[in-house]
Amino acid sequence: MDRTTRTFRRHSVPFRSIVVLLFLALAASLALLATQAMGQDNVLTGTSNGVTSIRIAVADFKPLVAADPQITTFKQTFDTTLYADLASAGIFDIVSKSLMPPGNPGTPSEVQLQSYSNAPAGAAMVAFGSLGVTAGKLVVNGFLFDAKNLQYPQVLAKVYSEEASADSARQVAHRFADEIIYRLGGGIPGIAETKIYYVKILGPFTKEIWAMDYDGANQHAITHLGTDSISPRISPDNTRLAFASFGKYGVQLKMYSLILDRYVNFPTGSVSSQTPAWDPSGNKLAYAAAPNGSFNIRISDSNGNLASQITNFRDASSPAYNPKTGAQIAFISGRTGLPQLYIMNSDGSSVQLMTDGGYASSPSWSPNGQTIAFAWDRKYGPGAPGGQDIYIMDVATKKWTQMTHDGGRCDFPTWSPDGRHIAYANSADGRADHTRIWTLLAAPDNPQKRPLTDPSADMPNWSWK
Repeated sequence: MDRTTRTFRRHSVPFRSIVVLLFLALAASLALLATQAMGQDNVLTGTSNGVTSIRIAVADFKPLVAADPQITTFKQTFDTTLYADLASAGIFDIVSKSLMPPGNPGTPSEVQLQSYSNAPAGAAMVAFGSLGVTAGKLVVNGFLFDAKNLQYPQVLAKVYSEEASADSARQVAHRFADEIIYRLGGGIPGIAETKIYYVKILGPFTKEIWAMDYDGANQHAITHLGTDSISPRISPDNTRLAFASFGKYGVQLKMYSLILDRYVNFPTGSVSSQTPAWDPSGNKLAYAAAPNGSFNIRISDSNGNLASQITNFRDASSPAYNPKTGAQIAFISGRTGLPQLYIMNSDGSSVQLMTDGGYASSPSWSPNGQTIAFAWDRKYGPGAPGGQDIYIMDVATKKWTQMTHDGGRCDFPTWSPDGRHIAYANSADGRADHTRIWTLLAAPDNPQKRPLTDPSADMPNWSWK
C-alpha cells in the first residue's frame, strides 16, 4: 500500500487465555528465528554471482586543439562523466588516476598498452580517445583496448558527432560508457542513458513529478499541477508517465505524454485510484482503486479503458508486474492484519503470501523476474522498536537479504534496468522534507551507495531502458 496515502489502522485483539497467548508468543519467536536463519543466505543478483571485476583504466581524453577554453570545459565534463559512469557500473575495478601512466593517448598509435597493463596500473582494459569541436559539432573518438592483447588489442572504436555543448559532452560520455559496459558486462545494456522519475516536495501540500539522469544530473520538473502528485511510473517505451494526483475526488490517476508534452485523458470516474504499474508490453496498467472505500487492484488498457478488478480483499495496493513475463503481480495487502507482501497471477489467481510479519510496502520486481525489492519494518508492532529498510527476496525460495541499514525510513525501492542497482528514498528523521533519493549497488556483500538528490525528493521510479 502506498505509504503516502496509507491510513494507519488500529487492530483490536480478542481476549485469549494466558496459555494460548504464551503458545502463540513461543510460535512467533520460533518463526522469527527460522526466518532470520533463512535471511542469512544472500540473494544472488547480477553483481553477486562470483564474477571477478574487470580492472579498467580510463584515460582522460586528448583535446584535438590545445588551449581552447571551450574544449577544456567540454573535456572536463566528458572525462568526469565517463569515469563516474564506469566506476558506478558495478562490474569494474577502476584504476586510480594516481596510478595511471603519464600522458593522454588520443589515437591507437599513441597508446602504450604495456604501461597500462604493468604495475602499478595493472589494467586489463584501457579506454581512451580524443575530442574537439569542428564546425559547431562536438566530435569524439573513443577506443577500448585489451591491454593484455598486444597483437589484436582493439575491442571497440566509436565516433560521435553532436551539437557542441556541455550537455552533449555528458550524453556522449554516457553513450560511450554504455557501449563499454555492454561489451564487457555480458551483453547487458548499460544504464548511463536511463532516467529516474521521482516526487519533488515543494511544500506541505505541493508535490510535483520531476525527472533526472540516472546519476542525479539534469533534474527538472515534469508536472506543474500545484497539488500533491505522487507515485510516478514511466511506460516501458519511455513515452508516457502515469502517476496519482490529489483532486476533486481525492487521489486519482493521471497520464502525461512525454511525446506530446501534455496531459492525456485517463478515465477513472469519481473513484479514488493510486499506485499505477505498467505491464512489460506497455499495453496494460494495474492500479489500486477504491470504489467502496477499500482499495483493490484493477487492470485496464493503457488508455484507462476496459478496467476489471482482479482482487477482492479488505485492501490491496501497490501492484508491480513481473517485468520479465508480465504473468505475475506483486502487491501489498493488509487482508490479515498489518500490510504484507503477496504475489499472484496477473488474472488475480494463485495468491501467495511472501512475508511472515512486520510491515511491508512498495514492492519492485527485478528485471530478470527472480527477485523482489521492497520496504520492510520487520520489528513493527506495539512496543517493538525497529526501522524500515530495503530488502530483496528471491521469489522461488522466499529467502531475503537486508540491503540497507540506514536510520529513519527507507522506502520505494526501484530497480535499474540492468538489475545491478536499486534507487530508494531515505529520511533519516522521518520528515518528508528531509527525504532524499539514494542509489545502491544490488550486491548483498558490497552494497555501495551514494545520494542522487538533495532533501525533498521521494518515490523514485527508474526507467525501463
